[in-house]
Amino acid sequence: MIRGIKFVGVPVHNQDEALRFWTEKVGCKISTDQEMGPGQRWIELAFPGTETGIALFTPEGHEDRVGTFQSISFWCDDVFATAKSLESRGVAFVQAPRKEDWGTSAIFADADGNQFVLSSR
Repeated sequence: MIRGIKFVGVPVHNQDEALRFWTEKVGCKISTDQEMGPGQRWIELAFPGTETGIALFTPEGHEDRVGTFQSISFWCDDVFATAKSLESRGVAFVQAPRKEDWGTSAIFADADGNQFVLSSR
């Protein structure tokens, strides 16, 4: 029986730059960082206090996905407060937090221009 999602892939051009963004600006912790073939590493990151993570890895043939909207929505208790905290650490928001009938959301971009939703649960 499937019990959850271990990680989702985030395509990146520069793994070192992406690693700095996700650890220094977002606050992820490194779960795995090891060589995986020529020119790439397998990097898994964990969000403290959660069971979900991301993998900074671009499979061959998926390079065109870097810098696009990613179908990933991260949730938090307070979108406005979390966005403010992330912005203070240098995370750029392409859509400021806004309250909708269904909840609250914002959209931020990583170092490669990938865009992600930050929403209430």
